[in-house]
Amino acid sequence: MAEKYLLDSNIFITPHRLYYPFDFAEGFWNQLEEKLKLDSVTVLDVVVAEVSKLEDELSSWLENLEDFETLSVKSPAIVTNYGKVLSYVQHCGLYREEALRNWARGDIADPWLIAAAMDTGAVIITAEQTAGTGLSAHNPSRNAKLPDVAAHFNIKCENLFYFMRQMNFKL
Repeated sequence: MAEKYLLDSNIFITPHRLYYPFDFAEGFWNQLEEKLKLDSVTVLDVVVAEVSKLEDELSSWLENLEDFETLSVKSPAIVTNYGKVLSYVQHCGLYREEALRNWARGDIADPWLIAAAMDTGAVIITAEQTAGTGLSAHNPSRNAKLPDVAAHFNIKCENLFYFMRQMNFKL
């Protein structure tokens, strides 16, 4: 069975700012636009909202895509899973209250991505890195990291280059 993918906000933002600016990497953006039309690639409405806040060339590009649909996080299954994610962050002992407050704001995509992946079985594509072995109940973190929380729910996280290889990007 082919993998499904959920794209994090930083999969748009980081390439735009660091690797593939529109002025000399048009091929990357053309290929990404085509991949966003596939059933196997999903972008959550909260991810689009995060990118749209930038009010720049990237946000304009994303807002003007044709034949591009987003997945709403308002489905009952995703909302239920979102509660499970926040409950884990609150009770696991690895994070301070500050981490929970940040993720519970509702406009932060990370917990929604995990909740949607729990529902769809998708791989989350993110530029965020794990905190590694530094997480412990003796020294709880102020920031929950998407790959670490996703791992608790057996959700696979991969980076942009993994996605590009799986989707046969050619630069």
